[in-house]
Amino acid sequence: MPYPNYPDALIARVLRGVKTIAMVGASPNESRPSYFAMKYLLDKGFKIIPVNPGQAGGEILGQRAYARVSDLQAPVDMVDIFRNSEAAGAITDEVIANKDRLGVKVLWMQLSVINEDAAKRADAAGLTVIMNRCPKIEYGRLSGEIGWYGVNRRVIDNRKHAAFNKGGSLARG
Repeated sequence: MPYPNYPDALIARVLRGVKTIAMVGASPNESRPSYFAMKYLLDKGFKIIPVNPGQAGGEILGQRAYARVSDLQAPVDMVDIFRNSEAAGAITDEVIANKDRLGVKVLWMQLSVINEDAAKRADAAGLTVIMNRCPKIEYGRLSGEIGWYGVNRRVIDNRKHAAFNKGGSLARG
């Protein structure tokens, strides 16, 4: 499916089905977007595995950090690439090489991370691919959590988005 026209139902299905996310490019720096996204998703009940060679063996937000996707142990439902578009190509190839061992079903590229060739390879390998989106933002938007700011419908309210009423809530148990 070509970006950026992902149906809300697809994003909702992905976020409902994912439990463990490997975040490539996770940072211990509190001012970095990857830190905010990781903290938010941890708070929502996702298991986040930080992947950052400079932090390998240490911890980010209390989670053990790894150098590469190849170093991870199963299960990993989704790999979230928080690196630039050029780096996404090699990371995608590493994910594809390890997808069966890890159980990866989704390759997600963060806001402004767009690599059409990598997306085609991941899609051909059977992965669901999302590009140029942030799971933190999408979770908040589709769960209705940020709807009261008017982001969803340009109206200030707190109604849950219809995509979540069809297949269940995004609330994590």
